[in-house]
Amino acid sequence: MTDLDELDRQILCALAQDASLSAGALGRKLGLSQPATWRRIRRLETSGVIKGRRLRLNAEALGFGVTVFLGVKLARKGQVSLEDFERAVSAIPEVQTVEHVLGLYDYRLRVVARDLSDFERVLRRRIMTLPGAGDVEANVLLSEERLPGPIG
Repeated sequence: MTDLDELDRQILCALAQDASLSAGALGRKLGLSQPATWRRIRRLETSGVIKGRRLRLNAEALGFGVTVFLGVKLARKGQVSLEDFERAVSAIPEVQTVEHVLGLYDYRLRVVARDLSDFERVLRRRIMTLPGAGDVEANVLLSEERLPGPIG
């Protein structure tokens, strides 16, 4: 675990809100020089606190109006390797995340589709035909609030 001071926490909070902020803009916001801000960001990256910055696309604006969380239970554990299932499901473009979880289901998938009939097509033709795919449970996303994780 890395020791974080208050300025580190402020930098992380600001970047969690807007990862595109430059070191100069962030420094002005926090009352630091650009070089001092850059050094702190670099230290947070080097220590692994900041793992990267991502571009978040608006799926709805791109025509994907439905997001579904799928719980997938493997039908034949031991006959199909987890790696084979993960590789196959990760190759489906509509699958945004693949999470191996503990509980009733073996995997939790985040799937986007244009509408419910498009989701049904993805489910029937792509996901349910995967090696080892067994029981599934679908939960349609109604709304989402993104909150930054705990810092420090």
